[in-house]
Amino acid sequence: MYESLLFEISSPGRTACSLPDLDVPEAELPSEFLRQEAVNLPEISELDLVRHYVRLSQKNYSVDSVFYPLGSCTMKYNPKVNEVAAAMPKFTATHPLQPEETVQGNLQLMYELQEAIKEIAGFADVSLQPAAGAHGEFAGVLIMRAYHLSRGDTQRNNMLIPDSAHGTNPASCAMSGFSVQQIPSDERGNIDLDALRAACNETTVGLMLTNPNTLGLFEENIEEIAKIVHDAGGLIYGDGANLNAMMGVARPGDLGIDVMHFNLHKTFSTPHGGGGPGSGPVGVVEKLRPFQPGPIVAKDGDSYTLKMPEQSIGAVKSFWGNFGVLLRAYTYIRMLGEDGLRLATEDAVLNANYLRVKVGKTCPVKYDRVCMHEFVSMGDIAEGIHTMDIAKRLIDYGFHPPTVYFPLIVHEALMIEPTETESKETLDAFADVLEKIAEEARENPELLHSAPHTTEVSRLDEVVAARKPVLRYKA
Repeated sequence: MYESLLFEISSPGRTACSLPDLDVPEAELPSEFLRQEAVNLPEISELDLVRHYVRLSQKNYSVDSVFYPLGSCTMKYNPKVNEVAAAMPKFTATHPLQPEETVQGNLQLMYELQEAIKEIAGFADVSLQPAAGAHGEFAGVLIMRAYHLSRGDTQRNNMLIPDSAHGTNPASCAMSGFSVQQIPSDERGNIDLDALRAACNETTVGLMLTNPNTLGLFEENIEEIAKIVHDAGGLIYGDGANLNAMMGVARPGDLGIDVMHFNLHKTFSTPHGGGGPGSGPVGVVEKLRPFQPGPIVAKDGDSYTLKMPEQSIGAVKSFWGNFGVLLRAYTYIRMLGEDGLRLATEDAVLNANYLRVKVGKTCPVKYDRVCMHEFVSMGDIAEGIHTMDIAKRLIDYGFHPPTVYFPLIVHEALMIEPTETESKETLDAFADVLEKIAEEARENPELLHSAPHTTEVSRLDEVVAARKPVLRYKA
């Protein structure tokens, strides 16, 4: 295939666009804003520019083109009706600095989204402001901190975190000034209750709980866990990354969770990618409402307004949050309705358990009991073969690899999440490919060690790439 890089095919005088005539009076820029040297952009034709970016797009993996079973990331399909709604001119033409009376439609949408998430998750209040899941998690930990300080509990500085937790959990605690204590899992993949009881005391901020956990398993003792922590004066933080396994079926607020963030890109189908866009709303029980980040949309008669909670931790993002992502999530919820949200969850759990049984014949499942939306297999399927070898070989067969080596408590982990949007035919094809790769691992292991073979470059040194990244192109 003919390949090119923009700077290498640049030729003076070529142009890919024509600027429109000025629709405002021409004015001189102040000298301090003028460049002192040329901007050094490539000069190419529109056709070459289009071909360049289309080729780049074809080299990317996306849920629109391939099965994307990235465990814990919930790579579900993004319905195109969401994009239609987000592109509506009456939304795209608004600005957060406009007077409230001129953006009542925006505020109404945000208010109704808050109310919908409150109902889905069983909370007293929701703030839409955080810009991503980890950002919402950080805000949630700050809410817990503010609550304890408001009661004079200055000695509470220790957060309990299960050994299967997401990596952002301890990071959020450290950024909030807390220490972290790890709680082990038991033989069934639940939190070890005896270890939890022993860890709870007057210094306990709370427990950061993912339910279902990162093994894809529902915490069988969730009510007892909540009682242990609450009896010690602590709070339960719910990591909402796996809400796609409970949406419309069980409400975290009814299970003893006090504060929780929601990944709109995971549960409510807004796009992933490139460090954004993102949105991580935070829900809280009644006693934590005063500490929410703001502003939050409130309804005043027939109009809507922005208000700051009385003891708010403050704004955690400029303006109102990532409105375009909120709009997409709102559309998704309204399109599916109560019955549709529950069906999506049921299908996600059904798909995961179907694939767990099929894949488990090739890659054994560490905790082989009924899972929720995902499960964790082990990739040491032959002598000298590792999970990374399987992941790279899957690329040759047109599948994006699952999450690898996470959670850390599973040896050679392959974390697989099919989501509700995949067909039985796709799941069967994925399981068949894994079986084929297992045969290759026994008969020709070098085929896996040198994979992938169909990509622009083959196996990369990922350690060097992480420690010595090359962040710009040089001809």
